[in-house]
Amino acid sequence: MGGPGGGTGEKDRQYFDPEAYKIVLFDQRGAGKSTPSASLEENTTWDLVSDIEKLREHLKIDKWVVFGGSWGSTLSLAYAQLLKTHPERVKALILRGIFTLRKSELKFFYQEGTSHIFPDAWDEYLAPIPEEERDDMMAAYHKRLTSEDDQIRTEAAKAWSKWEMATSKLRVDPNDIARAAQDDWALAFARIESHYFVNEGFMREGQLLEKQAVDKIRHIPTVIVQGRYDVVCPARSAYDLKKVFPEAELTIVPDAGHSAREIPTSKLLTEAADRFRNL
Repeated sequence: MGGPGGGTGEKDRQYFDPEAYKIVLFDQRGAGKSTPSASLEENTTWDLVSDIEKLREHLKIDKWVVFGGSWGSTLSLAYAQLLKTHPERVKALILRGIFTLRKSELKFFYQEGTSHIFPDAWDEYLAPIPEEERDDMMAAYHKRLTSEDDQIRTEAAKAWSKWEMATSKLRVDPNDIARAAQDDWALAFARIESHYFVNEGFMREGQLLEKQAVDKIRHIPTVIVQGRYDVVCPARSAYDLKKVFPEAELTIVPDAGHSAREIPTSKLLTEAADRFRNL
């Protein structure tokens, strides 16, 4: 589950052997098959953490391997670290494209950083926002994505979504760009992302990297796969997590960006899932 707001798809099962795993895909509130689409009500990180635990209980799963990339890595860490009971329910963590929702991470992608690497795509991202509002792009987009005007919301959603789709892989995938042009998908993706980001993920700055949080999961076998040229969730966050969580295994993929579907990254994620199949 990417985003937040991206939802899941059948291809997200590909890392797991169905002979060994009961594969559970989770669409967060307002995303994918969850309804109402693009809803922001009662939609916070901690609502989602609660949803994950309710899903585990509903499916009568005692312990599970938790897998998440990008926003999914945020949610996986938040779930595993919360309270005293969740870490006992996690057999292993497989994380990709670490995202801890710090201000510096958001600024790099949405204000200044990735803009220097993809200046052509950045110009398209800037286009819906007047010059006088461009000093805070997240706030400017949030204003439009929560507008009462359908046309304003949709135009902003498509531009916001296209920016991420244009920067997620070393080689831009036309299918990703086409998906960003789909009204319903773009609206859910952009509205929910913006909602979480202007609210700083509903957590303290750097909360997921705090010692007391990491101490709760040190015993959990953890694999981190990070693209060297990930400009959506740069390698700094994975590196910072590894520094406070040395027990985790970090692999920086030399020829990959952000997407889980780039071949070298996909291979390592599949290998991690195979390794944990008999836990």
